[in-house]
Amino acid sequence: MELKQFIRDIPDFPQPGVLFRDISPLLREPDAFCYVLDRFTTTYRDDRVDAIVGIESRGFIFGAPLADRLHIPFVPIRKPGKLPAPRMSIEYTLEYGQSQLDIAQDALRPGARAVIVDDVLATGGTAQAAAKLVELIGGEVHAIQFLIELTALGGRSRLESYRVETLITY
Repeated sequence: MELKQFIRDIPDFPQPGVLFRDISPLLREPDAFCYVLDRFTTTYRDDRVDAIVGIESRGFIFGAPLADRLHIPFVPIRKPGKLPAPRMSIEYTLEYGQSQLDIAQDALRPGARAVIVDDVLATGGTAQAAAKLVELIGGEVHAIQFLIELTALGGRSRLESYRVETLITY
């Protein structure tokens, strides 16, 4: 299936000069969404993976059903102020400024192998921060899975020490 037909380009969002790749059309097309989940599932079905970690918020869209298909736990990485339990936090730089991510301190058992899932690999800052969080609570990053990679932004270079998988490249 040619997935790019389900990605809409939105110029000048969220700021002038940025071309946003909108996944909403893909989410409205059940066959395309199912195809993406099938591809993700096939990638990790035979691997020893203990958890799927989804980055808020679009990583939840793909991560939770992937965890269900693999019959393993889903772990959310959240924006600040969303986790009530003891948590580990990390501040990082993203395309448009500074941000923070949180993960529950007990979200993974020591040595658990996790696949981190998000929709887009841009500069890699968010994924790098998520990987550090997984490692800070004692987990191991098995892979980082994206739907889309924006190669011109060089995000893969920030993730050189990790296995990075993508379905669509621009």
